[in-house]
Amino acid sequence: MASFLYRLGRLAFRWRWLVAVFWVAVMAAVGFSATRASEAPDDGFAMPGIESQKAFDLMDQRFPGSDANGANARIVFVAPNGQQITAADNRKTIDKVVAEAAHGPQVAGAVSPFQAHAVSKDASTAYATVSFKVKATDLTDASKKTVEDAVAQARDAGLTVEVGGDALATRPAAGGPSEGIGIAVAAIVLLVTFGSLAAAGLPLLTAILGVGVSMASILALGTTFGLSATTGTLATMLGLAVGIDYALFVVSRYREERSNGHLPREATGLAVGTAGSAVVFAGLTVIIALAGLSVVGIPLLTKMGLAAAGAVLVAVFIALTLVPALLGFWPDAVLSRAVRKGSKRSGASHRRSRWAAFVLRFPIPVLLAGIAGLGAIALPATHLQLGMPGDEAKPTSTTERRAYDDLARGFGPGFNGPLAIVVDAKGTGDPKAAVNTITEKIAATAGVVSVSPARFNPAGDTAVFSAVPATSPTDQKTKDLVKVIRAERPVTESATGATFEVTGSTAVNIDVAAKVQDALIPYLAVVVGLAFLLLLVVFRSVLVPLKAAVGFLLSVLAALGAVVAVFQWGWLAALLGVHQTGPIMSMMPIFLVGIVFGLAMDYEVFLVTRMREAYVHGEPAGQAIASGFRHSARVVVAAALIMMAVFSGFIGAGESMIKMIGFGLSIAVLFDAFVVRMAIVPAVLALLGDRAWWMPRWLDRLLPRIDVEGEALSRRAATSPVPQPEPVH
Repeated sequence: MASFLYRLGRLAFRWRWLVAVFWVAVMAAVGFSATRASEAPDDGFAMPGIESQKAFDLMDQRFPGSDANGANARIVFVAPNGQQITAADNRKTIDKVVAEAAHGPQVAGAVSPFQAHAVSKDASTAYATVSFKVKATDLTDASKKTVEDAVAQARDAGLTVEVGGDALATRPAAGGPSEGIGIAVAAIVLLVTFGSLAAAGLPLLTAILGVGVSMASILALGTTFGLSATTGTLATMLGLAVGIDYALFVVSRYREERSNGHLPREATGLAVGTAGSAVVFAGLTVIIALAGLSVVGIPLLTKMGLAAAGAVLVAVFIALTLVPALLGFWPDAVLSRAVRKGSKRSGASHRRSRWAAFVLRFPIPVLLAGIAGLGAIALPATHLQLGMPGDEAKPTSTTERRAYDDLARGFGPGFNGPLAIVVDAKGTGDPKAAVNTITEKIAATAGVVSVSPARFNPAGDTAVFSAVPATSPTDQKTKDLVKVIRAERPVTESATGATFEVTGSTAVNIDVAAKVQDALIPYLAVVVGLAFLLLLVVFRSVLVPLKAAVGFLLSVLAALGAVVAVFQWGWLAALLGVHQTGPIMSMMPIFLVGIVFGLAMDYEVFLVTRMREAYVHGEPAGQAIASGFRHSARVVVAAALIMMAVFSGFIGAGESMIKMIGFGLSIAVLFDAFVVRMAIVPAVLALLGDRAWWMPRWLDRLLPRIDVEGEALSRRAATSPVPQPEPVH
């Protein structure tokens, strides 16, 4: 492996113009294809195999032409203090708003609250529902403006008017000033680490190019493989992060080899042969973690994982080819000022080894302190509650949040999360009687405050009605109510001959959380198992991969504990701008496990590879730890700080879910890089000594030898003649 990558690096350096033209051509080709490709349809969030999804599928079959999948705007009217919404003037204003909204483009219908009996008991609040023929993503600006103008007129008349639903809802966005600040911080970290504008700019440039190629490819293949714009979110985030890291690893090793006296082309070959080997296997672990998302069984998550894995693969190829080519164009520009002036050592490496010496001297206290600290932070994870935060988690500055609060005050906390009951009465003698029996049974269930009249399909064999819980959608009592209704279902179905299923946003969230929890252990087993085998080959050790996996579990559990403490318990919530605590997003554990595992293995491979490299080249076990730490700690710290800067940019977003993702990923990188890799890993290796690199002989014979440490390159260097100056074109 090292010899092959060594030759690849030298070839890329020599034929730098061809390599650069190749990547420009690739970018142009996929960019052109993306502009010519038709936009892929947004297939939404589907979860095959859960009850609530089966109910939606049944509704699509039995209610042809229904606008149930279209966007909707729920306009909430609140009368001024001391007035009733049913007063003549208020009623006239509301009827006018509904009439204007009903005549807007793409509108399927709008129902007045006075016709739909959508007025609260105290007559303080009412709501009107505007249904559209298309999904929210397909609404035109003209359609939205019609509703917005009608709402503005009602406000001018003195009513408090807010709009819920998905038609006018603000779309979650990860960009903005805070993410720009994160990228700027990453650039500063690179500049401080390298002390050179060129060395700092090169990883950023290649990472941006890699993300461009990846995103253009996703758009170009969108229609063929059903990849929507949502699919590329994870690819953009990870492509940028690992793209910077992988280029950082190669450039850092190149600078080291140049400071050791090697000429540019040879230094490039050695950098790609050694650091490039770490990049290849770090990239493979990330790809394994992302591709493993298909185990969960959520089509959207599978597509996001595979697309992000493709972005990581592009980042690996760029680090192995384009980065050495760019080094060929500017071989001295990436060097520090001290090296350019002829100084080989700056003394910084000796200062960086102080921490390694401390860990080697006191491994047991460092190990116990690290494990105890992460364990304490992980404790809140035992109280993890999964769900899907809705409008109640949005800032009070949004109209969706205010509409949610107004409806909860006027109609009760459960009104914002009604359960939809889909009854399949096909084959029964009297479908209407069967539906009535089921309706009465559910209405009599403790925790249900009201049920709506059943709505039948044209064939008269399927009906849908809603049941309003007494508690809010995220309340544990609401989850218990859904379980009770489903548990009592067999008796009701046997008495009526009809079957029914519970769906709606609340039931969907409950089912998704349950499926994700069930998939988490198999996902962990697949990802950790495959990565263990890969690291077994890389390090030729049984205990080092085992230690890597245990360390990752510590960091991810601590990150989950921190997320629960902030977003579920409310600790430091105000400081992060979290306006409402509640359940943790259902996808969060899967995202955290998949992404953090890949990134953690990046640090593990790069750090421990240098330690094994020193050990294989003859240094004692303890000295090898110090040598590897001295050569790689600064780069790993810089890579972790860059990751944290990029992920922390998401914390500034207005959406609670995006805040949660940004905080969870950044805090996980903090724990893994600075506690696990910088403290626990060297402490464990120090305690194990030579045993850390033990492997049974029979297993050693079975595993392929890939020479990640560059032992062949060392032999080449030992037998090669004294280097002569080479021309740089």
